[in-house]
Amino acid sequence: MANLVEAPKKSAAFKIWVTFLLIGFAFGGYFIIERLVFGLSTTNLSSITPWGAWIAFYIFFVGLSAGSFLLSTLIFVFGMKEYERIGKAALFTAIVCMIVALTFVLMDLGRPERFLNAVIYWNVTSALAWEVHFYLVYIALLSVELYIAMREDLVQLAQKYNYTIKGKIAKLITFKNATINAYTKKRDHMWMKILGTIGIPIAIIGVHGGTGTIFALVKARPGWNTALFPIIFVVSAMVSGTALLLAMYVIKKKAQKQPIDMRMIKSLANLMVAFLMIDLGLQFYENLTAVYGLEKEHLNTLGTMMASRYSWSYWGIQIFLGAVVPITIVFWKKTKNSANALLLAAILIVIGIIGVRFNIVVPSLIVPLFHELPWGDYFPTLREWMVSIGVVAMGLLIYTFGEKLLPIDEMDAKEVTSGGK
Repeated sequence: MANLVEAPKKSAAFKIWVTFLLIGFAFGGYFIIERLVFGLSTTNLSSITPWGAWIAFYIFFVGLSAGSFLLSTLIFVFGMKEYERIGKAALFTAIVCMIVALTFVLMDLGRPERFLNAVIYWNVTSALAWEVHFYLVYIALLSVELYIAMREDLVQLAQKYNYTIKGKIAKLITFKNATINAYTKKRDHMWMKILGTIGIPIAIIGVHGGTGTIFALVKARPGWNTALFPIIFVVSAMVSGTALLLAMYVIKKKAQKQPIDMRMIKSLANLMVAFLMIDLGLQFYENLTAVYGLEKEHLNTLGTMMASRYSWSYWGIQIFLGAVVPITIVFWKKTKNSANALLLAAILIVIGIIGVRFNIVVPSLIVPLFHELPWGDYFPTLREWMVSIGVVAMGLLIYTFGEKLLPIDEMDAKEVTSGGK
């Protein structure tokens, strides 16, 4: 019985995966230290293009976090039980993605040691200062909600299997006299609904909508300065969050050689594409308004994104790989019932959203603020890519070991409840 509750024996694939991540983190860690020692001189950033890959990845991972959390509210707030298998994974993914996102911000700061200044010296008129505080509240809320979601499993692990690794950790983070009964289950369900409900406006308005607001309030950049911008951020968060969770679920089940809930992933795929089509519609009207506005800087931004040497990112990654191919896969009768095809669609959408984030950040900063100034010219250096690999590897390591040591997977709950039989 203990073998089922204790972390599954490390398969060769798991060892290879962890080794791969450790190598990525080690190589990336060297360049992270180099960046902290030598500053931003290791990057291709300049006074013309002060933001680049790290800010693009920052808004990408904030979007993954917000999207994952909002998907979890469909389960815990709105009672959509068909997605229950990924409920705890969605909350844990949201936490890990926020850790990765804020690490990217730390890498981008010219003086990273001053990151607490926005918290200590709160300028209430600053949208950025509000955003920092929203992040802190959001992470705290996610942590509490995840703990409550796992509480039943943790208590049972602590009481029955305290000689296993999971059991010892569960005993460490649960109260000594914690019990599970009909009352505590009802109470936990109530608190999950309350916290999820509170988290919805925080995630939409404060976290990813707030991230979009930071961009939208920059009046000097017409490509960002629109009222639709924060809304597009939120919708694209739902796209990427749904795609990520679908991909993670299928990959994990395949790696563990467990059956896949096709009904759930087909429903997730339809939801993912529905969000994607709304996102594309909003972007269309955003660009249409820019074209009819005839503002030169805004037209130059669109031209840089769609008709310059940077346009491969827009047409190739954002539109073709990130939209056309996934929509075709989900609606085509020969692929819509295939787990492998839907997995491919989800992965392509995640890649496409990375393209979206780069197309938000880079083209708007390449266009000069004044006609007399030179145009920017930015592409990430090898060092920037290596730092990015290190940060992402860190996040994947946190998730990998977190899932091994905590009852994140819905299957764990069933194993514990059945006493390992």
